Amino acid sequence: MEKYFMMKKSIMATCMLLAMTIYSFAQDKGLDIDVDIDKGNDSAVQPWMWVVGGAVFILILVALLRGGKKST
Repeated sequence: MEKYFMMKKSIMATCMLLAMTIYSFAQDKGLDIDVDIDKGNDSAVQPWMWVVGGAVFILILVALLRGGKKST
């Protein structure tokens, strides 16, 4: 009886290892991904946008800092 149990355990372990090996080979497929992020419109790099953005930021910052003071 003990011999039968050990044999059954050995067969099940072999089947599990075989299944894990097949699964790992299935994961070994190489992917060929080509990502093209060049949209041709580089509007964020234009210098006038940085100047306008900086001016708006400074105006908002001044408005927030002066908004708390009461003029007498």
